[in-house]
Amino acid sequence: MRVLVISDDALARAGLAALIAGRDVSVVGQGAPGDAPALAASSQPDVVAWDLGPGAETPAAIGLADVPVLAILWDEAQGPTAVASGARGIVLRDTAPDRLVAALEAVARGLVVLDPALDDLLPRRRAPSDLVEPLTPRENEVLQLLAEGRSNKSIAGRLGISEHTAKFHVNAILGKLGASTRTEALAQAARLGLVLL
Repeated sequence: MRVLVISDDALARAGLAALIAGRDVSVVGQGAPGDAPALAASSQPDVVAWDLGPGAETPAAIGLADVPVLAILWDEAQGPTAVASGARGIVLRDTAPDRLVAALEAVARGLVVLDPALDDLLPRRRAPSDLVEPLTPRENEVLQLLAEGRSNKSIAGRLGISEHTAKFHVNAILGKLGASTRTEALAQAARLGLVLL
């Protein structure tokens, strides 16, 4: 697994890289948040480990094109912003090395990871019958592709529909699951047994 390590703090970057290297992990680059897009383009990582230092402002868009991001939080209060900014996974800084590597692997495979301590970021659990409205067969197809981490453009290409139509289906799924982000929608869908993560 190829991992790019991002952090404002050079010491934190080096420590995180040393912690995960050698566990079936190849650290292909390290850098500051401003360098993340260029580093991701040049190093072709499978996943980005993005360390959000103490007091660091979560970027408005932590996601990097088609590279999934695991956000590592110093403080639980950073959780909502990390979710809103597009991180596919969120763990706390005191996560054990083996669990951190497992989280990176899961995110690299398109799964959603959320530290149990941050469970309150998920919408209230509902029974399938409590859905605002059942998903249509097409929405179920789109949901499965969302669970694979696909973008609207990729979903459109896979299903032979326009990108606008794919976006419409994604928005309908979010509404029916009572979610405001893809991450919330996938977490809710997993709890309802609609997808396997």
